[in-house]
Amino acid sequence: MKRLIIAAALGNDVHVAGIMNFLKLAEEQGYDTMFMGPAVAPERIIEAAIEHSPYMVGISYRLTPSALKPLLDKIDSGIERYRLKDIKWVFGGTEPTADVARQYRIFEKIFDGSGDMDDTIMYLKGIEDNREKNEIYPQSLIGRIESKYPFPVIRHHFGLPDLGATIEGVRKIAESKVVDVISIAPDQNAQEHFFEPEKMDHDLDGAGGAPLRTAEDFKALYENSRTGNYPLLRCYSGTNNVFEMAKMLLDTIHNAWAAIPLCWYNRLDGRGPRDLVTSIAENQQLMRWHGERGVPVEVNEAHHWGLRDAHDAIYVAASYLAAYNAKKMGVRHYVAQYMFNLPPNESPRMDIAKMLAAIELVESLHDDDFITYRQARAGLASFPTDLYMAKGQLAASCYTAMAIKPHIYHVVGFCEAHHAATPEDVIESAKLVRGVVKNHMQGAPDVTADGEIMRRKDELVADALAIIDAVKAVGQGSKDPLADPIVIARAIKMGILDAPHLKGNSMANGTLATRLINGALYAYDEKDGRVLAERERLDRILNSTERVPA
Repeated sequence: MKRLIIAAALGNDVHVAGIMNFLKLAEEQGYDTMFMGPAVAPERIIEAAIEHSPYMVGISYRLTPSALKPLLDKIDSGIERYRLKDIKWVFGGTEPTADVARQYRIFEKIFDGSGDMDDTIMYLKGIEDNREKNEIYPQSLIGRIESKYPFPVIRHHFGLPDLGATIEGVRKIAESKVVDVISIAPDQNAQEHFFEPEKMDHDLDGAGGAPLRTAEDFKALYENSRTGNYPLLRCYSGTNNVFEMAKMLLDTIHNAWAAIPLCWYNRLDGRGPRDLVTSIAENQQLMRWHGERGVPVEVNEAHHWGLRDAHDAIYVAASYLAAYNAKKMGVRHYVAQYMFNLPPNESPRMDIAKMLAAIELVESLHDDDFITYRQARAGLASFPTDLYMAKGQLAASCYTAMAIKPHIYHVVGFCEAHHAATPEDVIESAKLVRGVVKNHMQGAPDVTADGEIMRRKDELVADALAIIDAVKAVGQGSKDPLADPIVIARAIKMGILDAPHLKGNSMANGTLATRLINGALYAYDEKDGRVLAERERLDRILNSTERVPA
């Protein structure tokens, strides 16, 4: 049977918003609840406890602290007289009223407004507060998700040009208890030449992140995160010596999950010297390496196409292709990233439609050995340099993204278009997102009831499947064309997967044109001045180019 929680606002207090939120969280955790109402006399609360024998009684009081003591005296007396100590008694109020409640030994837990929903959820889940044993905050991504959902795990990117400031910043962020996962940002020198330091251009130290140079630097980051809410740490894979980097990250920061591209970090994006076929094959094996060790994997693929203005159908197809390859490489727990605001002025309705289409295809791969977790975020290019407007964009994008019910919310610091996020910026951004999430959880419109969103979703699913079929068509001689590096590279060179920003790139086709129409991004025929239907675009490619030999 479900455990019963009875709750009431005590005495003459009519403020019930806090206690109603508490009961809503309790219901989400599987409790039965009974709200007695505002301004409930102590005697009535005791009578209800006797009658219903609840698992827990919650009392709220937010008025004058001096008026609370005689009310709690009666509660304390009733508990003693009727032997109600086996019931868990909890109190919620302001800091001054909580100070009064702390004078009584009857309360197992006192909420004074200084914590947030994480603390409440942890308590309702029955997780004891044992910081020394580090048991209150799960130390795996899946455990963290399971401890919070439907509230998302909060992730934030962090790395400053000064190593010491980065290490100290990790401690400050951990102590704030508002970020569940700190994504470490190494500078480009570290990503490309960590194991070949002689190749570094030290004039570029700190460009793009922290100048991490040794395994001990990463260990220092981890050690400084062992406080507050004990956040998980993670870091992107390198662009060279990828297996050595993967092992080092697992050994030092206990990498919470790996972020590995499928088609990038090579000559296609200029972030490494590898050719496309070689890098795809290595990236696949890197997925396999993590899968064999039970480490969750994110394939940060689709948004790379979106960032280069590929149209929505390619974004959806790339989402499926990334998840498909992770599954084929033996990954069991897959983090699917859904980046909103690509392009920055895509409408919220069309953004949601695109993500629902990607989710439908990605999650069609689910089985007993493969499950995905939704990670939502805002697109970096959507943030203005005006910091007040940027805060508005962070909040608006988060509210839109909550429509897909993410397991992880990747917070982009509101300041990123202006300056690299300081610890204080990270904390403020995370708090802004937490406020939005809390608001959304109180009841938001059902986007699946919007006919225009669902029409566009269905259109994108069909177009993305056409792209996937086209990739298969050029790999007819392959046993598994969707996981064949040669076939995938061929599809990119032919333009089946393409983006306007790849024009002139020797690894790609670079002839695709796209245009934003009615808030959605389409392939566009510039010669005829019209939207280019996806099947027509693909037919042109397949009919004009030789296919991969069998």
